[in-house]
Amino acid sequence: MSQILENSKKDMDKTIETLNHRFATVRAGRANPSSLDGVMVEYYGTPTPLKSLATITVPEARILQIKPFDKHSLGDIEKAIVAANLGYNPSNDGETIRIVIPQLTEERREELVKQVKKLAEEEKVAIRNIRKGAMDDIKEEAENEDEQDRLEKQLQDQVNEYNKKIEAELKKKEEELRTV
Repeated sequence: MSQILENSKKDMDKTIETLNHRFATVRAGRANPSSLDGVMVEYYGTPTPLKSLATITVPEARILQIKPFDKHSLGDIEKAIVAANLGYNPSNDGETIRIVIPQLTEERREELVKQVKKLAEEEKVAIRNIRKGAMDDIKEEAENEDEQDRLEKQLQDQVNEYNKKIEAELKKKEEELRTV
């Protein structure tokens, strides 16, 4: 019976990992290679993740440097970064692409805060869905009402704990975004 709670805990841990990964892609005025994770480059007719075609480094706090393995793909990489609509303006020197991360305006910071709140809410929904599935399992497998009530209470405590973790991560990310 505690297997249901363990499985839901594993699923909730994955939800927190997903949240942290998604938060990492939201940039806060500092260079972060993971902000380019979603960029797909049209490489010989095949959409390919940017990180498969180049090394991405951070030589300075607000600069991303992209060095492709194949120099012929420089133009395609540059087009893909612009098309990804990340607010980046890549410059190509024939060897590498450099992206200077612009300082965030107050308005843009607030947009990013709204974005991370939306991401956090999506993960809370995922937690609720995990709870719903676990509740269904508990109802099916509980031997009596007392056991069912006890397990449901433990599950709800687990859900509350993970929602607090999401809120803590959200608060941390909001502070990071609002810090000039």
